[in-house]
Amino acid sequence: MACRIGALVLDCRDPEALAEFWCEVLGYVVLDRDDGDVEIGPPEGSGGLQPTLLLSRGDDVKTGKLPLHIDVNATDRDQDAELERLLAAGARHADVGQTGEESWFVLADPEGNEFCLLQTRLS
Repeated sequence: MACRIGALVLDCRDPEALAEFWCEVLGYVVLDRDDGDVEIGPPEGSGGLQPTLLLSRGDDVKTGKLPLHIDVNATDRDQDAELERLLAAGARHADVGQTGEESWFVLADPEGNEFCLLQTRLS
């Protein structure tokens, strides 16, 4: 039997604020709060095995380009419309050395954690 990703853990200064942002981005809900940490994941009955995101309070948060980042895909709109939605939710453009010819957008969440909006729409 193989492993699967059960949760991704992101150290952050303000787990509640990032939970609100990532719930908006991913359509997730808050599943648990424990000692300042917030776990979010898909609402019950959304189908499929999807990892949760654990936003863990930390004072020693890494700065600079992260060695691991999240890629997201729109599910019900094109990439341009999804980009506008993510920017309205609090994302901002991030420069990690891209050329401008990429088919994806590099964004940052409210604490500066990079993630990419890919072109392909998933259903």
